Amino acid sequence: MLFNNPEEVLFQWVSRVCCGNPEDIAALYHEDAVLIPTFSPHTVTSPDGVKGYFEQLATRDGLGVRLHNKAVRKQPLSETLHTISGIYSFEFEVDQVLLSFPSRFSFVIDITFDRPIVHHHSSQVPRNLS
Repeated sequence: MLFNNPEEVLFQWVSRVCCGNPEDIAALYHEDAVLIPTFSPHTVTSPDGVKGYFEQLATRDGLGVRLHNKAVRKQPLSETLHTISGIYSFEFEVDQVLLSFPSRFSFVIDITFDRPIVHHHSSQVPRNLS
């Protein structure tokens, strides 16, 4: 599947995470992609690693992602290569309580690839120290 713009990739990623199918999510990541995930201290650099990370995440009851549309920023690097960044919140149950984990993200996306995500970094928004 080819995409017309990086926003389409982002919206597909959110949709696929909400559906909870790790294979569909991993299919968006280029075979040489780097994933610095939200809920793991380990950088992932293989297709099996990407799939494994999302398999683990998909075991969470109530899994969803809510995109904060006003926080999304796109930067074109060329006609086909873009960064897109912002805030989304993961939601899932912990001890039968639905919790939200606001997180910052950045994607590097090449829309000429069938698997357009070449880099993805995500980290929880730090709590205020004051």
